[in-house]
Amino acid sequence: MRSRILPRAWLKGTFLILGGIILLFIIAPVGKMIFASSPSILMESLRDSEITSSILLTLYAALLATVIGFVLGVPLAYLLAKTQFPGKKLIEGIIDLPLVIPHSAAGIALLFVFGRNYFMGQAFDGIGIRFLDSLAGIVIAMLFVSVPFLIDSAKEGFKKVDPRLENVARTLGATPWKTFSRISFPLARRSITAGCILMWARGMSEFGAVIIIAYHPMIAPVLVYEKFETYGLNYARPIAVILILISLVVFVVLRFLLYRRERS
Repeated sequence: MRSRILPRAWLKGTFLILGGIILLFIIAPVGKMIFASSPSILMESLRDSEITSSILLTLYAALLATVIGFVLGVPLAYLLAKTQFPGKKLIEGIIDLPLVIPHSAAGIALLFVFGRNYFMGQAFDGIGIRFLDSLAGIVIAMLFVSVPFLIDSAKEGFKKVDPRLENVARTLGATPWKTFSRISFPLARRSITAGCILMWARGMSEFGAVIIIAYHPMIAPVLVYEKFETYGLNYARPIAVILILISLVVFVVLRFLLYRRERS
């Protein structure tokens, strides 16, 4: 018995050390930046209209991108989870493509579709929507780089729904839409919510694609870059700290609400 416990203890201890190193790698830069910042400077930064407007714009644009991703991505996730068809693996690979494309390249690719001289850009321009240096441009950049998180999470949630429950609902006379809305979606809701949180957080942190297609109006990550390039580290740090704190608070609150709902 003792000979079995000792290797387990070594394994656990080794993994704790390795896990602690990567946790320290994540925590150290963020923690040092937060605790090295003066609360008075942070409060003064919050009173700066340029900073507050950029942060609010970031939160709003990420929310819009998440709503669009939810409306368009959840149905696709359901089809990928519940149906088999030729080319399914190819579509799943295409969905994950934004995760590996350099985001500056993604911004340029979006310009070739939604720019003023291209079909989609001209089509939307006809209804008064322009993407270059506009809120719409920020939203599509955030949507492009972050929607795989929502689709993949929702797909895994739908896969976990027992098909027998859906079949029973159908045999009792429920329509496909009613089965989806009453059975499939509620049972996959936790995964969908987690995907929405990840998509919102990823969209809010986007920089590379946004700066290509919509440098103005400035979202918070772009403003951090602008302040750093123009004035240096001390001017960029308060904005970065505020953005990190907001992200942390919102992320923890949403995770807590999701966990509480799961337990209840």
